[in-house]
Amino acid sequence: MRPPKQTVISRSSPDKRHRPTVRVAGAITALPPGQWNALVHADDPPFIRHEFLTLLEASGSVGPGTGWTPCHAVVDNEDGALAAAAPAYLKDHSWGEYVFDWAWARAYREHGLAYYPKLVCAIPFTPVTARKLLVAPGADELKGVLASGLRRLAAERGASSVHALFLDPAEADCFAGAGYLARHDSQFHWINEGYRDFDDFLARFTSKKRKNVRAERRKVREAGVTFHWIAGEGTSERDWLEMYDLYRATIADHGAMPYLTREFFLGLPHAMGDDVLLLKGLLDANTLCGALYFRGRRTLYGRYWGSRRFLANLHFETCYYQPIEYAIAHGLASFEAGAQGTHKLARGLKPTTTRSAHWLDHPAFHEAVERYLDVERREQAAWSRLLEQALPFRGDRGDPPDR
Repeated sequence: MRPPKQTVISRSSPDKRHRPTVRVAGAITALPPGQWNALVHADDPPFIRHEFLTLLEASGSVGPGTGWTPCHAVVDNEDGALAAAAPAYLKDHSWGEYVFDWAWARAYREHGLAYYPKLVCAIPFTPVTARKLLVAPGADELKGVLASGLRRLAAERGASSVHALFLDPAEADCFAGAGYLARHDSQFHWINEGYRDFDDFLARFTSKKRKNVRAERRKVREAGVTFHWIAGEGTSERDWLEMYDLYRATIADHGAMPYLTREFFLGLPHAMGDDVLLLKGLLDANTLCGALYFRGRRTLYGRYWGSRRFLANLHFETCYYQPIEYAIAHGLASFEAGAQGTHKLARGLKPTTTRSAHWLDHPAFHEAVERYLDVERREQAAWSRLLEQALPFRGDRGDPPDR
């Protein structure tokens, strides 16, 4: 059932003299970078860092005219320094979120109600599971303050709802405790099980699936394509202009929206250093394709790719096989290839549950969505079990050698 509507967003801390309250920062640049990043853990994805969020705003990828208005939730300690923070944006559309609520917006419209604006707690254009409730060490109670505070901020700004996207399991539980509804979906992630090299990884495949992958890779090599990884600080402006053009071409091919600006791509090496990587595919010494990656301490994240012309299996090589090889060579624990795509199963990427949390101010719609999500979660769990059966790995009986 829908919990009673909350009207306050503060609670007592162990020190009775200080009652933490949530305030809004209308720009990430209004918050000290060192204080924000002090709330970030070493294993967190690089996207939650102040530098990445600043680049999104400074490049015009979010902000005026984009439908993403920064509305970051912040809690200060007694000294005025950041004790907790959550990246948040007031939205007047649902683009760039990767958790789809278009049907909810349509239902509101059909009943003469405004769904937009809504408040989204997320990293724009980034379907990556990451902590969104950033708190200082020893201040875990502030996670609940932030989760409840986002609801109050939404009410103050006339937002219909709050949506917290791509949450880690602990934070999903925290939002549930604050009255939010749980939603599940799936992505496909590659997990490093101590592989020595790519062939060691392929040895886990059935014979037929292993041959298919080798044939796909061989066709790209025989076409004369070579690949080169370039870390951010070793890239040139020309590299980033090429990547931006490839990004725009892919967006156009799929009829999607180009969320990220030219200035965003040009600013990446300065903002992210060697945490950002370019993979370039060359043919006859000319750039044929490119892909954008980010590196965390334990995980490689794939974001965008593009090609100047079609070449069979080039997408698989650029977006799956090359990054898996990179992850193995650099001892990374996992590789996340982005949203959607059941074709990733045949390449050895496993279905992984993603979580989001949702609160709707309208009682009847909140209860209707709650009923819908109860059914959707069951269907999603069944779908994930079916996906597991489609993985290319050998069973316990082993597999005959290649012929």
